[in-house]
Amino acid sequence: MLRIKHIVFFLLLLTAGFLAKAQSPKPIKTRILFLLDASGSMYARMENDSRINIAKRLLIKSIDSLQGTKNLEIALRVYGHTSPPNQRNCRDTRLEVPFRENNFEEVKKRLATINPKGTTLIAHSLLQSAYDFPKEPYTRNVIILITDGIEECQGDPCAVSEALQSQGIILKPFIIGIGLTEDFRKAFDCVGRYYDANTEKGFDDALKLVISQALNNTTAQVNLLDVYSKATESNVNMSFYDMNSGLLLYNYMHTINERGNPDTINLDPVYRYRMVVHTLPPVVKENIDVTPGKHTIIGVDAPQGQLMVKVEGLTNYNNLQFIVRKQGSNQTLHVQEAGTKEKFIVGKYDVEVLCLPRMVFRDVSVDQSTTTTIQLPQPGKLIVNCQLQDYYADIYQMVRNELVWIYKLPIEKRSHQIVMQPGDYKIVYRSKGASRSSHTFERIFKITSGMASNITLN
Repeated sequence: MLRIKHIVFFLLLLTAGFLAKAQSPKPIKTRILFLLDASGSMYARMENDSRINIAKRLLIKSIDSLQGTKNLEIALRVYGHTSPPNQRNCRDTRLEVPFRENNFEEVKKRLATINPKGTTLIAHSLLQSAYDFPKEPYTRNVIILITDGIEECQGDPCAVSEALQSQGIILKPFIIGIGLTEDFRKAFDCVGRYYDANTEKGFDDALKLVISQALNNTTAQVNLLDVYSKATESNVNMSFYDMNSGLLLYNYMHTINERGNPDTINLDPVYRYRMVVHTLPPVVKENIDVTPGKHTIIGVDAPQGQLMVKVEGLTNYNNLQFIVRKQGSNQTLHVQEAGTKEKFIVGKYDVEVLCLPRMVFRDVSVDQSTTTTIQLPQPGKLIVNCQLQDYYADIYQMVRNELVWIYKLPIEKRSHQIVMQPGDYKIVYRSKGASRSSHTFERIFKITSGMASNITLN
C-alpha cells in the first residue's frame, strides 16, 4: 500500500510556490485539473449511452461554459487509456493537456479522442497530478476526479490525497462517482468531497455544482455565543486557516450589522477550516465545513466580561501595568494598563499588579457582560537621600516576621523617589567601602497612602 511516509519525499520539492496564498494583494488564480477515468469499465452503459461518452460530452459542455472566466486555467489528465486490460498497467496515467491560458479548445479536442482500455489507478494518478500544477503563488489548485471504480492497483488514494493537501499542493479534491454503490462511496470519503452520478442528469448536476464550488465563495456567519447561547459577542478578529496545510486564508473583524445580527462573510467552500477567534484567551474551532451555495452558520462559545485594576484617589503611578494569566498558569495572557478595561473569556484568572511591592490576586472571576474591578489603595512615596559615597541598599517588605525583598536601590544615584503601596518596610544597607559585615545598617519606615516618607542613609 502506498502510505504517506512513502509520499512525502516526492512532495518536498513541490511545496515551494504553493505557500503564499493567504489574502494576497494579487487576484487568486484557480487551476482545475480534470482527472478522467478511462479504464475499461467506462464502456458500461448509463441509460442510453456509455459512461465514457456521457462523461466526455458533459465535460465538453462544462468547458464551453468556462471559457472567458477570469483567472482560470484548466488541464486534462487521463488514466487507464493507453494499455489493454490484460497488461494491468498501474502506471498508465498521462497529462494530456497541461495548464496554460486559453487551452479550452485543445482540451475539448483531446477529450473527444479518449477511448477506455485498462485498469483503475487512482492513487498513482493523484500523486502524478502534483507535478501538473505550476509552482506559483496566489493559486487555488483543484482536482476534479471522474471515476466509475475504486483503486485496483494496491495504491492508497486516501494517503496520497492527505499528503497533497497537507503540503499545500492541492485543495481537497472533488470526486464524481459514476454508477458507484454506497460501499464504493465510503471508500472515497477520505479522498475528497464525493458526489453521486447514477444518471446523465445526475452527472450534469454534480459537475455544475462542483465547478461552481471550485470557482465561487459562499456566505457564512459566525455566532459568538454568550453564556446564554445568544450571539451577542462581537468586535473581535477571526482568522480562518486551511485545516490541512495550516495556511492563513482570511481575517474578518466580527461585526453586528444594522439588524442586530452577526454580519455575513464570504468563505471558499473548497477548504475545511480551523478558525481562531482572537479573544483573551483565543477560542479555536476546527474542522469547519461550509456548505456550498448555502448560508452556513458557525457557532462558537465566546462569553466575555471585562477586567480592570483601579487605584483609589490621586496617584503618582506612571503607566502602572498588570499581568493577567489563566488560573493556575504561568503563561502571560495579557499585560494591561491600570485604569483601562479589557474583555476576557468568562472564567477564573490570576492577576499580578506591577506596583511596588508587586501584588498578586488569585482566582479573580470574570463574569458575563460585567466589569470585575480590582481596587488598589492609593500609593505613597518614599524619598531616600544617601550621604554615602558608594553603597549597597535593598528595600524589604515586612510581612509578619519575614522580610520579603522588593527593590534594590541603584548605586549610581544619591537620591530616590519611589512610589510604593502602603505598608511596613525596612531598608538594609552598607557602605561599599566597609570591610566588615557588622557595618550593615537598617532603617524601618512606613508608607501611608497619599503621604511621603523621608529617609537619609548615612
